[in-house]
Amino acid sequence: MQANNLLLEEPLRMSSILQPSKPSFFPAMTKIVGTLGPRSCSVDTISSCLKAGMSVARFDFSWGDADLHQETLENLKLAIRSTKKLCAVMLDTVGPELQVVNKTDHPISLEMDSLLVLTPDQEREATPNVLPINFSGLSMAVKKGDTIFIGQYLFTGSETTSVLLEVTDVNGDDVVCLVKNSAVLAASLYTLHVSQIHIDLPTLTDSDKRVISTWGARNTIDILSLSYTRHAEDIRHARQFLASLGGELHQTQIFAKIENVEGLQHFDEILGEADGIIISRGNLGIDVPPEKVFLFQKAAIYKCNMAGKPAVVTRVVDSMTDNLRPTRAEATDVANAVLDGCDAILLGAETLRGLYPVETISIVGKICAEAEKVFNQDLYFKRTVKHVGEPMTHLESIASSAVRAAIKVKASVIICFTSSGRAARLIAKYRPTMPVLSVVIPRLTTNQLRWTLTGAFEARQSLAVRGLFPMLADPRHPAEPNNSTSESILKVALNHGKAAGIIKEHDRVVVCQKVGDASVVRIIELED
Repeated sequence: MQANNLLLEEPLRMSSILQPSKPSFFPAMTKIVGTLGPRSCSVDTISSCLKAGMSVARFDFSWGDADLHQETLENLKLAIRSTKKLCAVMLDTVGPELQVVNKTDHPISLEMDSLLVLTPDQEREATPNVLPINFSGLSMAVKKGDTIFIGQYLFTGSETTSVLLEVTDVNGDDVVCLVKNSAVLAASLYTLHVSQIHIDLPTLTDSDKRVISTWGARNTIDILSLSYTRHAEDIRHARQFLASLGGELHQTQIFAKIENVEGLQHFDEILGEADGIIISRGNLGIDVPPEKVFLFQKAAIYKCNMAGKPAVVTRVVDSMTDNLRPTRAEATDVANAVLDGCDAILLGAETLRGLYPVETISIVGKICAEAEKVFNQDLYFKRTVKHVGEPMTHLESIASSAVRAAIKVKASVIICFTSSGRAARLIAKYRPTMPVLSVVIPRLTTNQLRWTLTGAFEARQSLAVRGLFPMLADPRHPAEPNNSTSESILKVALNHGKAAGIIKEHDRVVVCQKVGDASVVRIIELED
């Protein structure tokens, strides 16, 4: 597949680089997923993260217990109420992740060219010569010459905090390795990655199932991030498990995390089954040669774009874990991910244990906003229409027409009435240059035992889609509004846009809604 070039074709005026960026209610169309943890668990910090542009809060169960995550989630709810900003909740599973077991928490110094034994005997103490791990099948999975990488939280590639090992011998259950670089393992959680080796563990482990059936069910999570997704069957199995738990979890979206060669090989079938894709570049950078990672990123994002499913990119500003500014390479990397067409940027260690979680979200948002200004929407639109082909489905035709109309009349915003969220996601698929206000109309449903209102799920889940900004309509309005209720809901949406500063007097607005059995796209021009 050819690499995509979605930069504007005409030359950029250098003078525009010197012009200050304009502040906006929506920091960027590209969404930001922030991982909440020790440095970002207070109400004040989470509130600041929401104001800075975080729209999805990720809870990573690779560290911390359920009580700690619950306390953080309760603080998130308080922050949402105080800031009046919606935020989706993402639960990230541990999956078949191999971990170093260091019960002492003491730093371990590894010297280059020394020998290190990896053992499944978790009763042994972690030392510079022996590291216990949580997997008993490593000796059967590896052979002499294989590469093993050990890093903190996710892989930073830093020579001081992560180490590259080469397998020299297999002795019973133990694996003997040569240390390729000196490093200090100074934290309690270190994960272990074996390049291009199948780990014989289920993608959704028993531990993951316990977390989902307790913490996940209690908090009706919006998105499940399925770590180490290797086959489409992994998604189907996770979906069946969510449905078996009852309640509202059958509506939970599943994002497949692609982080090894197996997931890469089965990408197309995984994309067909998943609701979104997370391109986990930390692990991928170990499993495939570093010079190949950008090719997978571009190809995967392109496929997600054409399928109309969110593409999330990870590991973009690692240096901001300890520094107030990203490197020039990192800033460029964020912009290129946006130009490639990604929907969201996922921040891990930067917000979980980093010194500057709020500043990181703010800076990443600013970089995304600048990249969006030079995104070649015209080329993207034509390519997407060509890929969809003819005849288009009714909804696809309406969505593409709404975007085309909005661009032609230079509308300031597209307002879409939706109940399932599908129509709004289809509009966002065509990457309009203006925000899409998705007005989610609640629906009253029954399982013959009780009546429930749906809509909140759909509103929050769109927070992972580029350009979509949801608002929940008044539940007292019926799911199929008549003309009078439609106009009153539209008025509320317009007032919201005005308060946000994205709609001004004399602006044109494109409205996409259902009228009876027909879907209608109309253009309205606002008076004073």
